Amino acid sequence: MANAFELSKLPAYIDHTLLKADADEQAIRKLCDEAKQYGFYSVCVNGTWVPLCKELLEGSGVKISVVCGFPLGATDPVIKAAEAAKAVEQGAAEIDMVLQIGRLKQGDLDYVCEDIRGVVMAVEGRAIVKVIFETGALTDEQIRTACELSVEAGAHYVKTSTGFGPGGATVEHIALMRSLVPDNVGVKASGGIRDLDTAVRMIEAGATRLGTSSGVALMQGVSGGNGY
Repeated sequence: MANAFELSKLPAYIDHTLLKADADEQAIRKLCDEAKQYGFYSVCVNGTWVPLCKELLEGSGVKISVVCGFPLGATDPVIKAAEAAKAVEQGAAEIDMVLQIGRLKQGDLDYVCEDIRGVVMAVEGRAIVKVIFETGALTDEQIRTACELSVEAGAHYVKTSTGFGPGGATVEHIALMRSLVPDNVGVKASGGIRDLDTAVRMIEAGATRLGTSSGVALMQGVSGGNGY
């Protein structure tokens, strides 16, 4: 299965992720060292670690992704936008925001759209915005609506999961999301991507980015089984 995808390209898909509440400075330093070693696209961290990551990654080409309204998505939209703006001011290049899941499920679509738009506008021209759906909590029709709202609000990516909610990324959801957004909008698979075969299946289904805390294990799988 892995042969269909050129494995040398894998690092450029990976947002090397550490979002645990008990992550400390030593763990963040290790995360950044690994990202530089393997050439991952970005590190994905909580906002408090942006200044340290900026210092550690200076000149490396590895970007900083920061979660916003994480992990529940229920933060007031004004605060969510301010959180995103602050992260970008400190050095973040990408914002992974959680949409208002409860509002989506009850059909308050204007609220959801404006919540996303607020973050997009807060960082416009300075960072890209990925919208986390928590697909394990949604029906296919709700995923369709979330894709439509994200595109309407100007988001640059749609993303499956926080990794803290019910379920993670599935091939079926990635294929669905890819079919629902235009080519210039990316699809990020996150949640439960712990081995090379899963990573490749997500990419082949349409993922253009992978959020995983198992990036090193994926790369060890590449070197161990494919001579990369």
